[in-house]
Amino acid sequence: MNTYVRTSVQELEAYAPGEQPKVAGLIKLNTNENPYPPSPAVARALAEFAADSLRLYPDPVCAALRERIAQGAGVGTENVFVGNGSDEVLRLAMRAFTRPGGVAAAFAPSYSLYPVLAAAEEVGFRTVPLPDGYGWTEPPADLGASLFLLANPNAPTGVFYPVEAIEAFCRRFPGVVIVDEAYVDFSGGRNCLALAKRLPNVLVCRTMSKSFSLAGLRIGWAVGSAELIGALYKLKDSYNVDRLAQAVALAALGDLPWMQANAEKIVATREKVAAELAKRGFQVVPSAANFLFVEPPAGRSAADVFAALRRKNIIVRYFPGGRTDNALRVSIGTDAQMDAFFAAL
Repeated sequence: MNTYVRTSVQELEAYAPGEQPKVAGLIKLNTNENPYPPSPAVARALAEFAADSLRLYPDPVCAALRERIAQGAGVGTENVFVGNGSDEVLRLAMRAFTRPGGVAAAFAPSYSLYPVLAAAEEVGFRTVPLPDGYGWTEPPADLGASLFLLANPNAPTGVFYPVEAIEAFCRRFPGVVIVDEAYVDFSGGRNCLALAKRLPNVLVCRTMSKSFSLAGLRIGWAVGSAELIGALYKLKDSYNVDRLAQAVALAALGDLPWMQANAEKIVATREKVAAELAKRGFQVVPSAANFLFVEPPAGRSAADVFAALRRKNIIVRYFPGGRTDNALRVSIGTDAQMDAFFAAL
């Protein structure tokens, strides 16, 4: 049968985002969205935004936003890339730091978008299985990869890997390492930003979707050497971040205490939920993110618990198949939402 579609795209198994069902009264604990609103500065920026300016193209290099991020990171603007969500950063990195027929690698389990990005670029994808408990394991020296995607805290497990171990790996890895820090603001101040500042092969990637309560805005960024950042800018869309998103992101970055207070509330709730789930017989992986990765008590399958919660209008994330087949990822909501979750359990 003739087709106009490239063979690699025909064979591609697309990334499956978490459900966004439109059901009245549903409690969504499946997509790691922040349950609290963004800073009031965001609302002010929206109210003051000049709609007439939308007839003009946005700043193609996000100069003001890059400057703000660079100041916070202690780097120059040439060391900052701003993208349409961190997923754009990851997609461009896959294109920039691999070649067709080459290899990218990551831990398993990890962010399920990574292999999709590799397949889209006709790049092989190798995984390093995590040990029991999902903690750090040293990737082998013979991966043959030019890019390693390392989520820290990891998703879907929530485990935070030691910065010292990551640095030692980056120093011996022959290619580029992306440390994907989508959830880092829930990890108690630990991060790998210093590695991107002193190692030429490290990019640290961040997003405003989680801790900043701006998942609907699509803003992400990367910090790294001018060489790596420059490669991303060569490949990006002409105007990849719109005017409104740049204005709102600047406002949110101008009120870091609001974001930090929300993150602290989520962490406090996470610890209470983890303790209660353990008391109820769940196996709970220690988390440094805004979610928990858990296995139900003996005699109950993850699929059954997922379905039963769904019938009670509570939706969590289930990843069927492989090592994640008997686990659920539970996003941390407000205290009231988590009380409803426990009542349903």
